[in-house]
Amino acid sequence: MERRTIFPGWTVPALLLVPQMALTVLFFLWPTAVAVRASVMRADPFGLSETFTGLDNFTALFTDPLYLAAIGRTLVFCGAVTGLAVGLAVLLAVFADADIRGRGAYRAALVWPYAVAPAAAGVIWALLLHPQIGGVAGLLKHLGIAWNYKLNDTQAMVAVVGASAWRQVSYNFIFVLAGLQSIPRTIIDAARMDGARGWRRFRTILLPMLAPTLAFLVVVNLVYSAFETFGTIEALTQGGPGQATQTLMVKVYRDGVVNLDLGASAAQSVVLMVLVMGLTALQFHFLRRRGEG
Repeated sequence: MERRTIFPGWTVPALLLVPQMALTVLFFLWPTAVAVRASVMRADPFGLSETFTGLDNFTALFTDPLYLAAIGRTLVFCGAVTGLAVGLAVLLAVFADADIRGRGAYRAALVWPYAVAPAAAGVIWALLLHPQIGGVAGLLKHLGIAWNYKLNDTQAMVAVVGASAWRQVSYNFIFVLAGLQSIPRTIIDAARMDGARGWRRFRTILLPMLAPTLAFLVVVNLVYSAFETFGTIEALTQGGPGQATQTLMVKVYRDGVVNLDLGASAAQSVVLMVLVMGLTALQFHFLRRRGEG
């Protein structure tokens, strides 16, 4: 039976909401208001004087070929990270769900990388992929592959995609494994008796039943790759070589903190905020559908 707590007045509920509201105002509403205000202003590099410019910062932003290139680069990066992280998670979860000895240890080992911070993941992969001292780089050179992600644009993008996806695979693995374990074994046994094995059983039985989970993970991974991989990219390539790995988040940092173009950086922040709100709404939509299902 559902139990509800009924307060005699509004004072106690209001006091209970004060800490959360204070955090929301301090860390979300106030910074948002500051960013929106700065996006319609032009400030000197030290922020000592400002001039109202209206939408000039946004107009300059969407006519800037460097920003448009960063948008395309971010789309490629997000698609690659999402596809790789979700695909590997599904593959590993299918094997970990099988009746094999020590599968509990395998599952625990596959979850550990998610505990690594993005910046730490970038440092780890920077050491592994270092052109002179990296173990992976040495192996690639032994195989006849000339590896130097510090100079090669394509290799740099491969490096940041791999490092970003490596950490997110663990998160996806948990959800996919839970989805596999929620599928009734009677359905799988019936499919096995009907002769559906291996790839055919996965394609016709498991994949359709995992579809809601995978749709949710695609949205989550898009959000992650677009907004939570700055630490990995900054530690690994700093957006280089040139601008080969400069995604939208990295460009906001470079323009605002390094180049001190505060108006353009604020306008980019507002655009990213709108994107976050849209992706978050999409994420809640999938969560609601999963709950109703």
